[in-house]
Amino acid sequence: MKILSILVLVVCFLVTLALGAQNQQLVNFDFLIAQGEFQLSTLLGIAFGAGFAIGWLICGTLYLKARFSKNRLSKKVQKQQKELDQLRAEPVKE
Repeated sequence: MKILSILVLVVCFLVTLALGAQNQQLVNFDFLIAQGEFQLSTLLGIAFGAGFAIGWLICGTLYLKARFSKNRLSKKVQKQQKELDQLRAEPVKE
């Protein structure tokens, strides 16, 4: 499954690269403080790459947050399980 997803990603990248090579038209791009002329393929590549990087950053952050939360809760459950085992092991005093 992992190999298939990597293969699909590589094929999408190659198709994007082939289509981008056909778009050599110059376009004006307005920055916040400046303006520049770029090839359409370059501009699309930068936008795609930036979006990909931001997406991975957000997903990675959420994944790490969930993993740390899982570890913290697992430790809490183990601690409570030990306490419960100790309570069960003690004889009842009447």
